[in-house]
Amino acid sequence: MAAGDEYGGTLEGASILVIDDEPGMRHFLTKILEPRVKRVAQAASPAEATKLLDEAHFDVVVLDNVMPGKTGLEWVVEQRRKGFYADTVLITAYADLETAIAALRAGVSDFVLKPFRANQILGAVSRTLDRKNLRRDNTLLRRELQGGAAVQMLGKSEALSKVRGMLNRLAPVPTPVLFTGASGTGKELAARQLHQMSDRADHPFVAVNCAAITPDRIVPELFGAVEGNETLQPGLFLLADGGTLFLDEVAQMPEQLQAALLRVLEDQRIRPEGAEREIPLSLRFLFATNADLPKAVEEGRFRADLYHRMNVVEVAMPPLKDRSDDIVELAAMFMQQFSTALGMPALRLDAETLLKLRRYDWPGNVRELRNLIERSVILGSLPEAFAGHGTVDGPRAIEDLELVTQRHMLHILDLSGGNRAEAARRLGVSRKTVDRKLAAWAAEGLDIDAL
Repeated sequence: MAAGDEYGGTLEGASILVIDDEPGMRHFLTKILEPRVKRVAQAASPAEATKLLDEAHFDVVVLDNVMPGKTGLEWVVEQRRKGFYADTVLITAYADLETAIAALRAGVSDFVLKPFRANQILGAVSRTLDRKNLRRDNTLLRRELQGGAAVQMLGKSEALSKVRGMLNRLAPVPTPVLFTGASGTGKELAARQLHQMSDRADHPFVAVNCAAITPDRIVPELFGAVEGNETLQPGLFLLADGGTLFLDEVAQMPEQLQAALLRVLEDQRIRPEGAEREIPLSLRFLFATNADLPKAVEEGRFRADLYHRMNVVEVAMPPLKDRSDDIVELAAMFMQQFSTALGMPALRLDAETLLKLRRYDWPGNVRELRNLIERSVILGSLPEAFAGHGTVDGPRAIEDLELVTQRHMLHILDLSGGNRAEAARRLGVSRKTVDRKLAAWAAEGLDIDAL
């Protein structure tokens, strides 16, 4: 492995601030780091470094301890009070016990003793970034596990294809997006897919349920807080930095959060609770609601200026009844998923069951279908309304062209209120074709009226 590649995966994308009063040392550190990281900035004094922190956020600060006027450790302690999130690598010629204890109290992440070699600096910065990313990933993973695992946005229906087409157009741009649609239509899944298609895919996707945050916890939960030990506990905004923040149930957002969020959208900066400094962010914002936001604005329950900031582009998620072509595929996927996850036998999905699933209206959308399959796997059988007794099951029941045609034609007949002439018009076939198909299926024992 080449020396230039040894730390590349860890350092790539990082922003580093080098603080040292000696020009030769600053240039040496910059020369080591610059080819391997996203950005390196230099400061010749603690005062100059403070100004740089007011303008930009850095992942790691590399600083000398002994500088005129103020030591590196004194500067770190001072910055912690203001809101200092960067991890720190301290360069020192004196590794005595007193300095080590002071460094630990100040929150220094690593030491490099003078004199040092290039690989020692790279190793210290790499280890610091690894620990920083691990802390962030662990925090976000705990939230993911508490919220339940997401599933992929599955289906080939025309309605879902239109959504995918819109996501393809939106993926390369940082524009805010508002996902609308009834509960259970997959707004968060679409947001996750948009994130994965964007250039932020390697950075966090953080989902926040606005209705679940109490007003007294808004600032520490989202913006972070400087706690008693003068260290910054990052909020979800900062944990998502560089990635995508998805705010769900925005119609239920408390008034306090509406005002705070508007400012974040305008400035892309946050001020943690107890901090003196605002921290710049790089975030893409995605929003979702199942409510009528224009009506909420009209009634004074939602800020008009915030609504217009959110609603640059709207993606309307279709209800499951409008993407009925996807029901069979979704049911089969959920069956396999829950059988594996729960360690229980998968239930038989025969042609009759699939037809019943296809013809049901699904007012609870994809979430209702998912819950039905999970419950059925646990109980060991499908509800009577969906139970089937056909002989054809498995891939053949899902893929057989005649059965696919049967499910589609009967669904269109349902949408037409049983009017065969209207169903034929929607299908683009003659009335005789519909009559012939229905008669053939009835002869095979399918009780069309009972389904």
